[in-house]
Amino acid sequence: MGEYLDQIPEEIRGHVREITRISGLPEGEESVETIAQAWLEKKKTFEEEIQKMKMEEIEFFSKEDERAALALTYSGSLVNIGPLVENDRKVQYMSIGLRKDVPDLAERDDSVLTKDINIDEPIEFERGPVRSTSQIFKIAVFTGDLSAEEQEEKITEVTQIIGEEFVEVNKTIIAE
Repeated sequence: MGEYLDQIPEEIRGHVREITRISGLPEGEESVETIAQAWLEKKKTFEEEIQKMKMEEIEFFSKEDERAALALTYSGSLVNIGPLVENDRKVQYMSIGLRKDVPDLAERDDSVLTKDINIDEPIEFERGPVRSTSQIFKIAVFTGDLSAEEQEEKITEVTQIIGEEFVEVNKTIIAE
């Protein structure tokens, strides 16, 4: 294996190889390493930005939890899960921009989670921007006492910041 792929958790390496396969990059280990490097940069960005926003990582998120959450999937997509308001959530799914088999961006204002969210399992929706995601690598929530409106504002802000950083990673690492 290679310098970057070796740094990625074993359970995620298959996703990196699959993303490479469908990315349009030339076949081979060099392309796998390029995607692995981009994945590591995106992980770092996610961790840094949630820390700046005073969010904490959790292993489990109840579908009944009223808080907003931000999830990072194995394949490097972001899932912005708004606070629970009148049994619905605003959910935004943002793919990594390299996959051709999922939308770049999908959102739905009246989303409903099918079940609780656990690390290493996909997020599933009764109603949502997508039916399900790839497995979840990280989940972050806000700490402190924020209103639903404040959470919605902050989760949108952090998603936009991370999303823009992800686009830059794609441009700089993958376009090199």
